[in-house]
Amino acid sequence: MSNEETSRFVRLRVELVVEVDDADAVTEAALRRIADDVELPGDERAHAESAVTEDTAEALAYLVDPFDLVSGVPGVELQQASWSSEQIDYDPDSPDWDLDEDDVVEDDDDDRVSGIG
Repeated sequence: MSNEETSRFVRLRVELVVEVDDADAVTEAALRRIADDVELPGDERAHAESAVTEDTAEALAYLVDPFDLVSGVPGVELQQASWSSEQIDYDPDSPDWDLDEDDVVEDDDDDRVSGIG
């Protein structure tokens, strides 16, 4: 395919699992960010404050900004972003947490090999 036939848009999927050692610090940081947001209407501010106070995952989602991930990349402009967070049970030794599971393809011998796609 020539450059004229390929799309300029790329979907970048990122999945992170983080360990929260200090939930209060995360909540306080989210509340500070809400307080500093002068453009946030009062009713939305109250809803955001309630959400981040009740749920550490919500507080973390409020602090993580996909724009920050790509803002310094030359030649790239963020067009759309969505993200969510949830508290999970995590076992790094479980095969369910294989980070490369989406990159695994089967070859002709039914052996699993890692691929980058």
